[in-house]
Amino acid sequence: MTYQQEIGNKGENIAADYLIEKGFLLLDRNYHTRYGELDLVMFKNGMIVFVEVKTRTSTRFGTPEESITPSKLDHLQNAGLLWLQAHPESPDDWRIDAVSILLQKNGKIRDIRHFVNINL
Repeated sequence: MTYQQEIGNKGENIAADYLIEKGFLLLDRNYHTRYGELDLVMFKNGMIVFVEVKTRTSTRFGTPEESITPSKLDHLQNAGLLWLQAHPESPDDWRIDAVSILLQKNGKIRDIRHFVNINL
């Protein structure tokens, strides 16, 4: 596993724990589709929430959330629709959230932010 993959996995673990503490239920993780991967699929208040997790150790190239482009958001929407088709028992209401995590060099959390219903 590469360093970037390790950082990504650590970020997904942190994000899942963070959202679970906020009352979300984890339904799925790293769900692969032809449009790409859904990092986390959560459920809260009758709604499916597809969560894109972005983790960085530096803001040298921008904040983690700044790496979510309109193209990436389009892929997330399409991947989410495929997940919903594969899970017809799921509620019709859904949205896409993002969790932005900035880690210190030692791996400790420097900043974590949850963006609800992201739109670009």
